[in-house]
Amino acid sequence: MNNRPQLSVADLSCSQSASEWVIQCDFDGTISLRDTTDSLLNSYGLPGWEALEEAWEQGDIGSRECMQKQVALLDMSPEQLDASLQQIGVDPAFPAFLSAAQQQGIPFFVVSDGLDYAINTILGREGVHNLPILANHLVYQQGNRWALETPWNQPTCASANCKCQHAQSSHSVGRKVLYIGDGSSDFCVSGKADVVLAKAKLINYCREQGIPHVPFTDFREALALLPGILSGTALEPVV
Repeated sequence: MNNRPQLSVADLSCSQSASEWVIQCDFDGTISLRDTTDSLLNSYGLPGWEALEEAWEQGDIGSRECMQKQVALLDMSPEQLDASLQQIGVDPAFPAFLSAAQQQGIPFFVVSDGLDYAINTILGREGVHNLPILANHLVYQQGNRWALETPWNQPTCASANCKCQHAQSSHSVGRKVLYIGDGSSDFCVSGKADVVLAKAKLINYCREQGIPHVPFTDFREALALLPGILSGTALEPVV
């Protein structure tokens, strides 16, 4: 739980892949059916985490400050953490979508403003292993106390995980980025991707900002859209 992530941004170059595409996908609310951090805070958060959430939603603080202070307010044992994560499922069609991408040699990265331990635990339970995960690092301290490290933060970015840097790294080596997301942490990067598969709040944001995107509701639908996106013959993105 306390091991630091071993990936570096350079891994996004995907030099061993012949595909011109890279898929970068949000986790909470996109792959998972519920937001893992919110679920943990609702169960084990000490007073004050909701005020931090409100400050972040209003733009008074960035997600890095919000997440680090909220994780410091978690009052739970490792056993309680694992039991809570057992209650969070993933989109049933996600493994099939991931398999289809991998069969075509497309590198797939989970790019999340959430918790690496939670993502690894939930995906592992679904039989998904060794998937590159670029997320915040959950650190167990002692007793019921926790801390958060943000290895993908950038000094010029208020986000805990600067998703834009990952898209830019792929573009720098000539890769196209298919970005998949659903919420506020995906807003900025949606303007950097070549194609956006958007659900929930991200659909409205893309419409308001005039960002070309393809709306979807679940990975069953995304799986059907994938061949057309890769070939350039998908339905015209909604603007």
